[in-house]
Amino acid sequence: MALLEVQNLKKYFRTPRGPLHAVDDVTFKLEKGKTVGVVGESGCGKTTLGRTIIHLLDRTEGKIFFNEKDVSDPTKKELKELREDMQIIFQDPYSSLNPRKTVSETIAEPMKVQGKMTKTDIRAEVRSLMETVGLAERFENSYPHELDGGRRQRIGVARALALRPSFIVCDEPVSALDVSIQAQIINLMLDLQEERGIAYMFVTHDLSVVKYISDDIIVMYLGNMVEMAPSEELFENPLHPYTKALLSAIPEPDIHNQTERIIMRGELTSPINPKPGCRFMARCEYASEECEGSQILEEHTAGHFVMCCKYKQITN
Repeated sequence: MALLEVQNLKKYFRTPRGPLHAVDDVTFKLEKGKTVGVVGESGCGKTTLGRTIIHLLDRTEGKIFFNEKDVSDPTKKELKELREDMQIIFQDPYSSLNPRKTVSETIAEPMKVQGKMTKTDIRAEVRSLMETVGLAERFENSYPHELDGGRRQRIGVARALALRPSFIVCDEPVSALDVSIQAQIINLMLDLQEERGIAYMFVTHDLSVVKYISDDIIVMYLGNMVEMAPSEELFENPLHPYTKALLSAIPEPDIHNQTERIIMRGELTSPINPKPGCRFMARCEYASEECEGSQILEEHTAGHFVMCCKYKQITN
């Protein structure tokens, strides 16, 4: 049974020139205790997708199901209840924390808003969460500016865990951190997933990270989901030209086993009122008139989907 199911989700923003298609017809499922990675260049819609799913942004079209219940248009009461199960870890640990609140006040805030716990219970839960994410008790009354990036991001993780959610959107949670701190945060998240059965949607542009943490990976390009597959399958057998180009950009430490870099040329198609057809066409070396027609997400093998009318020719 899927914990989260997204059906044909769309999110458009109004602009003077027309609607900007930030997320356009995205469909996927996520099981409890699993991780789906969402990758793509900046501006591809991956962060907007996560924020729309947890209702930080209103959807334009499509359906969102959580625990088999339609939560596409929740009331204020339903949304407050939904917040217990759906949370987010923001990208920037420097700007996502209130500089006027201490560590304990920040972690306690979600519990105070829910109003289901006494002050004594909240204080005990805050200390338990700090221990869980590896924050020493001496930082309880510290302010964000007194801490480094790794500790600030641990505060963000603790705040997201405060209501014991079953689903967390991780919006590039390690991109602003040093490599050694990145590893600590990712390992912490994996430990918490194993311990609590949390499902993650892990948004990132770092393919090395997403391979390590994800069960399935979604590749997005200008609002479209162009490919989705299990993690190992995507890395071993990428089908979409854009996916191939992204994977070719991963640095190879073995100088005797260097991969040929695929250089994407051409200009980005505008996401404002895009024309029918493949949005990657202007940068694709395999593009032809066939690509100007409507594209569909086709299942190549079990669980491996691709939106490319020419992928069979490219693969063969």
